[in-house]
Amino acid sequence: MPSAAFEQLVAQFEQFQSRMQRVDQQFANIGEMQQQLATLEAVATSADRAVTVVAGPSGSIKAIRLTDQAMRRPAHALAAELMSTLQQAVAEAARRQAGIVEGAIGDDMKLSDQVLETQSQLFGMSKEELSAIRSDETAPTPPQSPQRPPMPPAPPMPQPGLQQARSSASPRTPAPEPHDDFSDQNIMRANAWNDRSPQPPAGPPKQDGKFLNLYDDEDGR
Repeated sequence: MPSAAFEQLVAQFEQFQSRMQRVDQQFANIGEMQQQLATLEAVATSADRAVTVVAGPSGSIKAIRLTDQAMRRPAHALAAELMSTLQQAVAEAARRQAGIVEGAIGDDMKLSDQVLETQSQLFGMSKEELSAIRSDETAPTPPQSPQRPPMPPAPPMPQPGLQQARSSASPRTPAPEPHDDFSDQNIMRANAWNDRSPQPPAGPPKQDGKFLNLYDDEDGR
């Protein structure tokens, strides 16, 4: 009997010790859990990629991005698309938050199952469908191969006949530009002065007959 009681006490002590180790491990994971929750982001995008919503922990909205295509939609259509995308982002954030908590303190509380149950009732979808959506959203996107720049167009090939004609043709010497010759002209119309013939000098004034008679009378005397 004493040996059986002792063995039972030892077993209980081992269970207690394992629980304490588990609690210590959980407390050690709390800091990492808090850091993961602080940086938690869930991104949801509409089917045409015109609306994007980024949700954080506890249903917080971190960002909403709308393209030009979304802004050209009617108000009621844009509001409906925005609300649907917002619900998807918040739901995904809640599922990720539950997974982070379970990874830190264990799955005894079945938080992920509770979240899936609540969301299945809210969205009218089964747990399997919600889990499939989560796996699709968390799957890594394959990196896109870098696009090569387009090759430059090839230069045009010269035509043989045209090239030969260009090489055989001798360059033309430009004709000399005509120069204005003003040697036979004068700024004061020299030609007009040259064309004028010289006029003869004026003769002596005619003597009056009266004076001639006086000289004749003196000679006669």
